[in-house]
Amino acid sequence: MSDPMWVRKGLPVLLAFAGLALLPALISGFYLELAMKIMILALFALSLELLVGQTGLVCFGQAAFFGIGAYVVTLMSPQSEGASLWLALPAALGAAALFALVVGLLSLRTQGVYFIMITLAFAQMAYFVFHDTDLGGGSDGIYLYFRPVLKLGDWQPFDLDKPITLYYAVWACLAGTFVGLAVLLQSRTGRALAGIKANEQRMRAAGFSTLPYKLGAFVLSAVLAALAGFLFALKDGFVNPEILSWHFSGAVLIMIILGGLGHLRGALLGAAAFTLLQELFQSQALFGSFAKHWQLMLGLSIIAIVAFMPKGLVGLPALLGGRRARPAPEDSASFGATPASATSHSPEVRHV
Repeated sequence: MSDPMWVRKGLPVLLAFAGLALLPALISGFYLELAMKIMILALFALSLELLVGQTGLVCFGQAAFFGIGAYVVTLMSPQSEGASLWLALPAALGAAALFALVVGLLSLRTQGVYFIMITLAFAQMAYFVFHDTDLGGGSDGIYLYFRPVLKLGDWQPFDLDKPITLYYAVWACLAGTFVGLAVLLQSRTGRALAGIKANEQRMRAAGFSTLPYKLGAFVLSAVLAALAGFLFALKDGFVNPEILSWHFSGAVLIMIILGGLGHLRGALLGAAAFTLLQELFQSQALFGSFAKHWQLMLGLSIIAIVAFMPKGLVGLPALLGGRRARPAPEDSASFGATPASATSHSPEVRHV
């Protein structure tokens, strides 16, 4: 990656994470909770970006993995003390991975709308398991009374019951996931996923068995979604079946579209924009009694953003400086510009 490109793309992300790390020194209470919510949803959005934006698999059941991660840690936690983090976290991620393995093996042999419908069907099955049975408190949900505890013998490195500690745990998970996915997408596996997104039949003709790559991406995506659900349960201390519903899957899909498909940083921007717009339109101090119609205002705002920024929020700088940055025809020729048709399907081009 060239230095100018790193400055243009990587440096703003680095500064954003640095700003998030310093945020607890400036805010507290509700605003700290809101920042944690945005980071958790950003992690959830990154999990779906791996599938939709980087592999070309439009999944409409991502909320099922998020909900499994949240429910497993809640069900494993006694009402008298916190569960062991050494057991709760692997159990939550492992349960989501196992469910994703089964769903993936059955759904990844289909394409397009059939894949969307199968993942939606499995997600709704998971939703009704928790909604219609007493496994997780039914439609009323279940409380997490004590957060998991991490101990090394008698030594406890950190206490997740402290808001600041939990904040930095969420920050570390988000930062680690972003860096990990960025490295993955630059690897041979990432180039294979890009090729599958561009033209899966050509990848098969070149000798690639695409199913293992797609299944690996599907399971990894589920694990990251479960991690987000795990952190969500720790933050709120309560989970209910609505976090497994198709509405939530649709919301996270809107986030990555809003931010800009095909860009990891777009998932971060989309989650932040979606959450802040939602909080803004629900404010009775600003909108009075009309705040109860916040979903209407949110929907209109999303439509406007998508209509005027087809590349999402990541394309806003280029859109604002489009006329100034657009080269003249002779400039393009002099620099040996490559036609778009020659690069639009290249598996080597990865966006962070």
